[in-house]
Amino acid sequence: QVQLVESGGGLVQAGGSLRLSCRASGGIFSINSMGWYRQAPGKQRELVATITSTRSTNYADSVKGRFTISRDNYKNTVYLQMDSLKPEDTAVYYCNTDVILLGQPGRQYGYWGQGTQVTVSS
Repeated sequence: QVQLVESGGGLVQAGGSLRLSCRASGGIFSINSMGWYRQAPGKQRELVATITSTRSTNYADSVKGRFTISRDNYKNTVYLQMDSLKPEDTAVYYCNTDVILLGQPGRQYGYWGQGTQVTVSS
């Protein structure tokens, strides 16, 4: 019913930039928080950045000053602008949304995107 489609990953040299997008669609009444997570080989999935419905943001210490999360509520889309990329940023990036579904105003559900690969070469 709810799908999250990610795009924007790729291969970039250290110091370069990428912009990730994630669009939510389906039986959504409203979207609360949205976020980006990443998982590198052999590591646990970690939070990268989150943004609330009022556009309050939170970032992992490792990306502060380099990454910017934003959202377009009219398009149900969250973005992650990644600048000054480092090899340590190499991972699969996943978007996540907490939503209120149509017909279920009293409950919140979480959904994950399919993941997009970001590779930063040295």
